Amino acid sequence: MADIASSERASDRIPPDAGIAQLREGAQLCRDCPIGENATQAVFGEGPAAARLMLVGEQPGDREDLAGHPFVGPSGHLLDKAMQELGWPRDSIYVTNAVKHFKFELRGKRRMHKSPAQQEIEACLQWLDRELDVVRPAAIVALGAIAARALVDRPVGVMRERGNWIKRTDGLRVLITLHPSALLRGPPQEREAAFAKWLDDLRHASRYVGK
Repeated sequence: MADIASSERASDRIPPDAGIAQLREGAQLCRDCPIGENATQAVFGEGPAAARLMLVGEQPGDREDLAGHPFVGPSGHLLDKAMQELGWPRDSIYVTNAVKHFKFELRGKRRMHKSPAQQEIEACLQWLDRELDVVRPAAIVALGAIAARALVDRPVGVMRERGNWIKRTDGLRVLITLHPSALLRGPPQEREAAFAKWLDDLRHASRYVGK
């Protein structure tokens, strides 16, 4: 297992002009942090390489880890519902996560989600940076605190900043909002109102979506 602090990163072994498919293959072999040792596979981003909007989540969950695709579990289904409500074709948007492997702890036979450590997030940022280099979106939506911190390089109070844009040092705009899993964890009687408010956040990015 490679040391998190190693000077050579896994992505450095991928040619600078590599596309998403080649980056996806390289990420499968990445062991720059411990998470990859136990995950089934790396879950890389998907979508058109020229997408104007990129959605960045936090990390894959159990379903994504097994399927090898981002946002295919309960959170993904809620995201699909939101995109349908907003008229966003999913195949026009690039969807990915800040962390590419599923971190979990076993409880009996169940694999329960565990938040990645800051060092692990930083180790995985190399892959998100390479995705940004290839896709070059006009704007990004950060879904949750881990995604927001990875994208703007500082802690972000999601509840305070939700619905707002933060400009990165490279000028790229990042819209802050909740991860869909936060809505699923909320009280059932409040989910309809929470979903409507979440749609209001996401709607700010509608002008960047190709129809």
